[in-house]
Amino acid sequence: MIRLIKPNYNDLVFRQELLSDSDTMSYNENYGGTINFPKEKWKNWYDRWIINPNKKFYRYIYDINTDGFVGEASFHYDDELNCYVCSIIIKACYRGLGFGREGLLALLNEAKNLGITEIYDNIAIDNNSISLFMMCGFKEVYRNDEFIMVKNIL
Repeated sequence: MIRLIKPNYNDLVFRQELLSDSDTMSYNENYGGTINFPKEKWKNWYDRWIINPNKKFYRYIYDINTDGFVGEASFHYDDELNCYVCSIIIKACYRGLGFGREGLLALLNEAKNLGITEIYDNIAIDNNSISLFMMCGFKEVYRNDEFIMVKNIL
């Protein structure tokens, strides 16, 4: 059982750990792998995603049973693609336990409650999470050598 939790500023240490974990970020290997998220970047990021989100939504995935964060879920409006794009990252040690499915379904529910009617994700061609998205109602829109674009009508 999970809940989506708006992180406090000091909770960004979890995001820093999540993005710097090579096992967790292995899906991103073709795009640089881990992501540097030093404390100097926290305030600007927090202001844009939490304080004044403007077409952005970001939450931690919180496991009620262990009383801890297991991942993050977000979406934002992408001006280039002209649509909302979602993202979900589950810490590697928690994968395969259902958190991805629960987190993604909760994220879709939040998007629907905010009046969003469709949401997309571009998943790297070699990312195994494609099956998770399909289980949660996404359909393939197109693919190329780099990614598969999927869509869910809410």
